[in-house]
Amino acid sequence: MSRITSPPPPAARRPRTRTRAVALAGGALLAATALTVGSLAGTASAQADGATKAAAKVDNPYAGAKVYVNPDWSAKAAAEPGGSKISNQPTGVWLDRIAAINGTSGARGLRAHLDTALTQSGGSPTVVQLVIYNLPGRDCAALASNGELGPTEIDKYKTQYIDPIASILGESKYANSNLRIVTTIEIDSLPNLVTNTNGRPTATPQCDTMKANGNYVKGVGYALNKLGAVGNVYNYVDAGHHGWIGWDDNFNATAQVLKQAATAEGSTVDKVAGIIVNTANYSALKENNFTINDNVAGTSVRQSKWVDWNRYVDELSFAQAFRQELVNVGFPSSIGALIDTSRNGWGGSARPSGPGATSTVDTYVNGGRYDRRIHIGNWCNQSGAGLGERPKASPAAGIDAYVWMKPPGESDGSSSQIANDEGKGFDRMCDPTYTGNARNGNNMSGALANAPLSGHWFSAQFQQLLRNAYPAL
Repeated sequence: MSRITSPPPPAARRPRTRTRAVALAGGALLAATALTVGSLAGTASAQADGATKAAAKVDNPYAGAKVYVNPDWSAKAAAEPGGSKISNQPTGVWLDRIAAINGTSGARGLRAHLDTALTQSGGSPTVVQLVIYNLPGRDCAALASNGELGPTEIDKYKTQYIDPIASILGESKYANSNLRIVTTIEIDSLPNLVTNTNGRPTATPQCDTMKANGNYVKGVGYALNKLGAVGNVYNYVDAGHHGWIGWDDNFNATAQVLKQAATAEGSTVDKVAGIIVNTANYSALKENNFTINDNVAGTSVRQSKWVDWNRYVDELSFAQAFRQELVNVGFPSSIGALIDTSRNGWGGSARPSGPGATSTVDTYVNGGRYDRRIHIGNWCNQSGAGLGERPKASPAAGIDAYVWMKPPGESDGSSSQIANDEGKGFDRMCDPTYTGNARNGNNMSGALANAPLSGHWFSAQFQQLLRNAYPAL
């Protein structure tokens, strides 16, 4: 479950004269309301209610709904010291390989999750969050969570992965129920086609291959089309995060790639409910101690080493602006956005209480930023991270929900080259001794030591997230 946060080539870092207005379609949303987590109690009558006809599509599936609590994750969280404080929070269910559809040792399959969600619902609308994550040549710019399918195995992806998922979701027991199925589509894939190809310093041969063969675009389009055909499915496409896509050279280009995928393989933009940003990443939700418009001694914040000519300094402003950019390129004005806040709280004693010193633009930004990573390109098991905002519906204009799509406590990847029993590779970005590459400005990786394979339980990380949570637990 690696997250690649690739800075742009030098050309993308030059100052531009054009500015971008952040417009929000649809007017102000209702005031933020907390998500109601699913009750673990259920009755036979609730199961019967689950078989009733599905409600009509709503603008925001999270509004007025419970959200499914995955008992597999909940049990692990509750077993940790202090874990009961968050073990009833809803998290994403990662269908990251074909075997996950029917279930694996220690993890229930898709039908079992849906059955449990019907029980938890008590007859009320209930969101189930699924992560669709198994493209051919997955994670072309990383190795920590390489998938099981080779770059050319698009037919296998369609027939052995997407088709079975769509078939299960389409069963009347689930399709004609009070469940609202949120599918987050193929983390990292489409942004990689923009930032890690075509001779950029961050390019990889694997990403060039996936751009050339078109299987990322085809796979995402096929998933959107097949899953979106089920009446109670809401597709959200992954759009990276501000520290990856926020530069001028990446912003519109990524919107165009998302449009290309949304209209591939029979899909249409109407089968996209929205985007998700910061999935399994660490970018701060809202930086309050500096803005993109600040200047220090005549030097713009955009010229600081941390911001590096980016147009955005946090996920909220980026998500709102990128959602509008998608509307500009042809997506419906009704689309929303999700922000993964599972690990971007950055609380604890290291959290700045105010702006940094104004001696230079770098002391100003570095002294005041909540995001305490060494470099915004660091993505693996970051030291010092904390839980972010709790899952919440309609928290801000254009935002459908804050979510914990990445289950806190699940590793991003192994910190050392160890025996590989799941087909996942080792990425040096998960090694705390690694001195970096072009994707993180040749800085230290900032990763925690003693981390297990991607997706495996990482107790030390979970405890750190609890300790550094902001808002505090």
